Amino acid sequence: MGKNLSEFPIQYIKGVGPRRAKLLNTLGIRTVEDAIYYLPYRYEDRKNIKKIANLSYGQLETVIGKVIAADVIKLPKGNLKIFELTVSDGSGLIKGKWFNQPFLKKNFEIGQEVVLSGIVKRNPYWGIGFEFDNPEYEFLTDDRDAFIHTSRIVPVYRTTAGLSVRQLRTIMFNLINSCIEDLSDVIPEEILERNNLPELRKSILNSHFPDPELVSGETDIDVLNRGVSIYQKRLSFDELFMFELGLSALKKGKVIEKGLSFNAEGILVHRLLDMLPFRLTAAQQRVFNEILSDMKKPHPMNRLLQGDVGCGKTIIAIMAMLTAVECGYQSVLMAPTEILAEQHYINMHKIIEDTGLNICLLTGSIKKRPLDDIASGKINIIIGTHALIQEGVGFKSLGLVIIDEQHRFGVMQRALLREKAINPDVLVMTATPIPRTLAMTLYGDLDYSVIDELPPERRPVITRLFNTKQKDYIYKAIADETRKGRQVYVVYPVIEETGKSNLKSAIIGKEALEKIFPDLKVNLIHGRMKPQEKEGVMASFKSGGIDILVSTTVIEVGVDVPNASMMLIVHAERFGLAQLHQLRGRVGRGGSQSYCFLLAYDPLGEDAEKRLDIMVKSNDGFRIAEEDLAIRGPGEFFGTRQAGMPDLRIANIIRDARLLDTARKEAFALINKDAELKTFPELKKGLERFWKGKVELFKTS
Repeated sequence: MGKNLSEFPIQYIKGVGPRRAKLLNTLGIRTVEDAIYYLPYRYEDRKNIKKIANLSYGQLETVIGKVIAADVIKLPKGNLKIFELTVSDGSGLIKGKWFNQPFLKKNFEIGQEVVLSGIVKRNPYWGIGFEFDNPEYEFLTDDRDAFIHTSRIVPVYRTTAGLSVRQLRTIMFNLINSCIEDLSDVIPEEILERNNLPELRKSILNSHFPDPELVSGETDIDVLNRGVSIYQKRLSFDELFMFELGLSALKKGKVIEKGLSFNAEGILVHRLLDMLPFRLTAAQQRVFNEILSDMKKPHPMNRLLQGDVGCGKTIIAIMAMLTAVECGYQSVLMAPTEILAEQHYINMHKIIEDTGLNICLLTGSIKKRPLDDIASGKINIIIGTHALIQEGVGFKSLGLVIIDEQHRFGVMQRALLREKAINPDVLVMTATPIPRTLAMTLYGDLDYSVIDELPPERRPVITRLFNTKQKDYIYKAIADETRKGRQVYVVYPVIEETGKSNLKSAIIGKEALEKIFPDLKVNLIHGRMKPQEKEGVMASFKSGGIDILVSTTVIEVGVDVPNASMMLIVHAERFGLAQLHQLRGRVGRGGSQSYCFLLAYDPLGEDAEKRLDIMVKSNDGFRIAEEDLAIRGPGEFFGTRQAGMPDLRIANIIRDARLLDTARKEAFALINKDAELKTFPELKKGLERFWKGKVELFKTS
């Protein structure tokens, strides 16, 4: 072919054309390179030929025989036509049936030798004899190597309406065999040899159409279906290596940048610590020391701060901001939602102002923005949302950028905020516990800190699962808790009911709870309310003016009311595991025992049962995150895509955890030795293609 496979349109491959190209586009296949790396999701062993007399019902079997009959049968009812093929191998007969495909008759001739593969069934009328429904077929020729659909380990691809698996398999066979010589291997040979990885072309061929000489028996088909053959491993390694190489280049570029050095005496931080009614935990102190060490260095800090709900990340963020301010610089904290930004502002502004500094809130819905005071440096600390990275927002001396709930932002958004200053220090935080393996993958350009200890006064929340027949018990528990002077959250999945869904809603729920508890103060908060309304409701709840706060997931993060000791989550089966854990984190913040009630509605799916069972058994956010990752898989773990990050199409970071660690070590070692990959120009081109210009990996003078 002699063309750049990453730019060669799939349309011009044999058997594709404009119509099929559109169908392939829906699968993410636009170029030949896309197709090459579109691997089968499973394999079928059709290479073991059996005599018809020895077939087993319910098994996937392959036979070879001669066509002795080929007829189209029209059923008396409806307009259904069945093409029926009868094949004999001398030991017995088997029928192949294709429904509503009478045109297939012209493909077969009496006496022709064919190969059939399918699940063996009994004849539905006689109860004896063998049949295949819609079997795969091929014609026996002298060129046995050209078999695609039978007589081999056969790849099965995910496809789309209008394109059958058979058609896609034929396209892939033609494509792989015509383009394989144009593939160039850009991974350094010494890395492949060190890790005993096969060459690229052989790996591509055997990941799509495994060589029958190399694969035999059930064990090997199982290896293929788990994606861990040596050839699949090589392709997964390539992807993880390119991913980690990009992150390493990003990190190396930031390390060699000249940044700010914060050598504060700690006056403001000590003033803050003297004001606090509690002492930092050992984990908080350790993490702050790590951050402080970074801030003192003459190049930009890029650190991820991870910790479970309630571990005290916010106070660490304030300490870091005060350190920057003491050195004469402004600090920014960016949150993904207005309610979280507002909550941070409410929690921080009194503390900040008591230290003699100025703080402001900047969100999209705030009309009167103090942009001049920010630009002049009069305001020391700015809390906000995406509004912070909009045009027109300027800073006098931005030194520290803190990004909360990091998983909701991406590399590009981080970069936009950093561009508001000259190489500021960056601290990104998340209360969503992320397994270390996944954190290394997604945030490999960042150093990593974790607060792995909760304050001593935090007691585990008792979590219980209820069905709809147990509502009376739940209502009694709510009444008992409020009689003690405690407060309760009731969380619903939607604001209001619609004809498209049978989910209970917050608005209807509030009305029902007011009738059930006429003596209690019930109020409502949701995402459609104006910021001033939400702030008013939360202030009233925090001061004890509301007994039961009915809410949607707007309270998922950042809300801190120590007197709230009970949460009821309605339709708990409809929430994700990480979200359930975040919601539960709103209670248990005071000294009293707290409870989380999960009210689930039938029917429960298998995944929902697993999620709810884990919630009842564990309060450990990191264990919950591991389970969540196992249930949903890495692609869905966050719910929102990491903007600016390449997709992992082949590798699976759960299955390939060891491979990821190897790829990371190799990538970082290579960048440490050759930061701009001058020795490996083809690898550099491949890396830039892999990242597709989403971020600038290499600085140019």
